[in-house]
Amino acid sequence: MTTAQLGRLCWNAMDNPHASETAETAAGPASDAPGAAEPGVATAQELNAQLGALLGQIADGDRAAFADFYRLTSRRVFGMARRILVDLELSEDATQEVFLQVWQNAASFNTAAGSPLAWLMTIAHRRAVDKVRSVQAATDREARYGADSQEIDHDSVSDEVGSRLEAEAVVRCLKTLTETQQESVRLAYYGGLSYREVAEQLNSALPTIKSRIRDGLIRLKTCLEVS
Repeated sequence: MTTAQLGRLCWNAMDNPHASETAETAAGPASDAPGAAEPGVATAQELNAQLGALLGQIADGDRAAFADFYRLTSRRVFGMARRILVDLELSEDATQEVFLQVWQNAASFNTAAGSPLAWLMTIAHRRAVDKVRSVQAATDREARYGADSQEIDHDSVSDEVGSRLEAEAVVRCLKTLTETQQESVRLAYYGGLSYREVAEQLNSALPTIKSRIRDGLIRLKTCLEVS
């Protein structure tokens, strides 16, 4: 049975998984303790005997038995989930997940380990707690992602501003060089030419170009440090 089919079966078995909220006005609040009996069942012993028989039938794929099991226990399961999760939709989701587990694992129920109702409520409790942890983990991930995104945005803006300021400072300091120094430095560091290529480009001796670039870089460095 798929989750969707299970959902339809659950809703067919009971119009509303939290019907206990309206039923309690007529029948009084039902206890969620594993030993308490459901309305219409004389004792907890009789209830557990009935649930045990139904689990055996569910293990064989009996959908009618599953619907009966759901009608007898869904109020308790939803009540447990609602107290832990508080949120209505999460509680409904947890309730459906519990009964999906019942459908899939009915054959694993062991009478020697406890009563059917205790087994069911243990599943319900664990499922609700797992959902709380899952929701909390998702919330933590979103918070971390938001913080990381803000930090990344902040860093990228800072880097961009820093790079722009550095570029402006370089342009400003280049203006402090002589024209021949500016020309040589621009060809070497912005044009990507080697010293020999700069010398050929400017029709100057290689030692002259090296000296010109070295002096220009020293002056440029001094200006940038002051800036």
